Amino acid sequence: MEFKEIEAKTILNPCGIPGIDYVINPYIGCRFACKYCYASFMGRFVKKTIYDWGEYVYAKVNAPELLKKEIRKLKNKGRGKEIFLSSVTDPYQETEGKYKLTRQCLEILADYGFEGVVSILTKSNRVTRDIDVFKKLKNIVVGLTVTSTSDKISRYFEKYAPPVSARLKALKILNDNGIKTYAFIGPLLPHFVVQTEELEKLFKSLSETGTEDLFIEHLNLAKYIRNRLLVEMKDVDKKVLETFYSSQSENYREELERKIKKLIKKYKMNLLLDMVIFHKEFQVRPPNGQKNPKPF
Repeated sequence: MEFKEIEAKTILNPCGIPGIDYVINPYIGCRFACKYCYASFMGRFVKKTIYDWGEYVYAKVNAPELLKKEIRKLKNKGRGKEIFLSSVTDPYQETEGKYKLTRQCLEILADYGFEGVVSILTKSNRVTRDIDVFKKLKNIVVGLTVTSTSDKISRYFEKYAPPVSARLKALKILNDNGIKTYAFIGPLLPHFVVQTEELEKLFKSLSETGTEDLFIEHLNLAKYIRNRLLVEMKDVDKKVLETFYSSQSENYREELERKIKKLIKKYKMNLLLDMVIFHKEFQVRPPNGQKNPKPF
């Protein structure tokens, strides 16, 4: 594992994700080392390969100092804008326990009186540490990624991330504290088509935390992700690999989406964007007609 402190040139960056205006990535790399993570492409910016994903983390130690300056450039205290933490790293990975860069950035936004939306996505129950800061922000929404109800499955695909049981508890704690939440079911693991009971168990568990809003995304098997999965899953049964590849077919996606819509209705939940995201069709939109900025 390689770790180092670095200084970033900017921290509040324009974001190409539809609906999000700016992104804050306090770290480069992510120790959670999820096998399917699209952000493994980040390696090329720091002379790493996709196969190094999970084996390096660089902390942007000057992030809070930069944010204090950059946030003042937003008009009307950022009203009508959304800032996302984070797009290519987990803001609450283990390193956050020491450096608290995410917490410091949130405190700066709160002290500044930022009037836009602050949205967070993480796989860590460490997020509950900052409930006191969340309550100081005018518009905050916190999401946790939950791809299964099985700690065994989450441990396999999300190697060093906290177990999914801890994430479900974190959602419950956030909801009990009046924090607006959502769950990100992404990617949809391919076994859900043949194991409908597992998919229902996931929706039921999320509903029991008090979470109502869901973002759902199909598995992204872009070439660089597929190549990495082939290495990571070299000992997996070939039939399982075939199921992964079939997840890209239209028939597969349509069948899965039918099951999802039934469960959303059954558990009275909300499908955000009114669609199950398929990466190839959900194009990244550059802000204000600009070229896509570097993600950090």
